[in-house]
Amino acid sequence: MAEGNYTVTPWEVKGKVDYDKLIIQFGTQKITDQLREEIKNVVGDMHVMLRREIFFSHRDLDLVIKDWKEGKGFFLYTGRAPSLGMHIGHMIPFLFTAWLQQKFGVNVYIEITDDEKFMRNLDYSLDQTRQWALDNILDIIAAGFDLDKTFIFQDTEYIRNMYPMAIKIAKKLTFSEVKATFGLDVSSNIGIIFYPALQIVPTMFEKRRCLIPAGIDQDPYWRLQRDIAESLGYFKAAQIHSKFLPPLNGPEGKMSSSIPESAIYLTDDPKTVEKKIMKYAFSGGQPTVELQRKFGANLEIDVPYQWLYYFFEENDEEVKRIEEEYRSGKMLTGEVKQILVQRVNEFLERHRERREKAKDLVKDFKYEGKLAKMMWEKIHE
Repeated sequence: MAEGNYTVTPWEVKGKVDYDKLIIQFGTQKITDQLREEIKNVVGDMHVMLRREIFFSHRDLDLVIKDWKEGKGFFLYTGRAPSLGMHIGHMIPFLFTAWLQQKFGVNVYIEITDDEKFMRNLDYSLDQTRQWALDNILDIIAAGFDLDKTFIFQDTEYIRNMYPMAIKIAKKLTFSEVKATFGLDVSSNIGIIFYPALQIVPTMFEKRRCLIPAGIDQDPYWRLQRDIAESLGYFKAAQIHSKFLPPLNGPEGKMSSSIPESAIYLTDDPKTVEKKIMKYAFSGGQPTVELQRKFGANLEIDVPYQWLYYFFEENDEEVKRIEEEYRSGKMLTGEVKQILVQRVNEFLERHRERREKAKDLVKDFKYEGKLAKMMWEKIHE
């Protein structure tokens, strides 16, 4: 959806997004302080990205919490269109989903859409997207999911079990609905036209309410799901939406794997991280030390500060100190960038360790774990 000077679709985010306006345009609800406190009361604490309103919008999150309190439970679903390399921004939904699973002890289903990636990009072969899927799965596992309660599946492998439900969903959707929702036209290949039915399938893996943590750009899929779910005997999907981690080289849009200077990849070594942040990280500070001391920084456009605020500095008191000192001019841009370098490298070091261990767990998450085995044995009625 394009509005003013920004665009938000499942495949493109451009411009400076006005999240308050986007809530109105998409017809979602803002996560209130009351709802945040309710979650905190249920699980005992609050994730940093929920506390700082990085996850800011929802559909039926209140009903999910109500179901939980009444003993009905719920399940989690998120996913990934595989790419040659994952960057830090890609980890946001997985880190948050893993936290939700840990706190609520619920099942998680993670769809790897190697088919959609292939169909949407003329330059990619199916062999490429399937290979990228295997690589990306290691990064996803490293987010910290429960082996017994998580099923990671590739569409091209799991299609036998998905197809019966997919055709039931497809029969409920018209071309005009899909065309209007995703901006398709007569030149769109028929695979892309059918694909939304496949992405909706996992919302119906259980006869309980599904909660989907994802960037708000993915919301159009779930609007379609909510239109047809009850007619198939399932709940409307609930969602919790995140903002976009801004690209390194500017405060607008979102990070892109195809633009190296905009992103920190999960494979970047410490020296590369430092070079990228010091050279490319867009600053809201003044052009000289004297002016910075006098006027301070504009934190609304300062990417290093925003990255620290998103989740790289979890200590609220430390974030507040950086905010006050940087805004007042007591702290310089270079100092803030160095703090970010340290925090990002600490994050990536932990991630690399977990990713290495994940190499021995892929089969369990995909085929042999408790939930995975159950799902491979199950065929939709």
